[in-house]
Amino acid sequence: MTERRVKIKSRVGLHARPAALFVQTAAKAPMEVTVGRDGNDPVNAKSILAVLGLDAHHGEEVTLTAVGDGAEELLNTLEGILTEEEPEHA
Repeated sequence: MTERRVKIKSRVGLHARPAALFVQTAAKAPMEVTVGRDGNDPVNAKSILAVLGLDAHHGEEVTLTAVGDGAEELLNTLEGILTEEEPEHA
């Protein structure tokens, strides 16, 4: 099992576009992938409802886990989504 703690940099947290992109990316992986916040059970990273239910906000840390071949590469990609700062809208 590969595990990584990641601080969310998106201003909207793990909601809206970042959540959709995160789930779509996780869903393409042929392995089990979870995401969780401290004090809560990890949830299936391939489920948009589960990910949105985490209610993870900007600046919070989440723990990503993946099991199987390619887990490290997948976590790199998912970390990139969570640490991408969205531009300010006018």
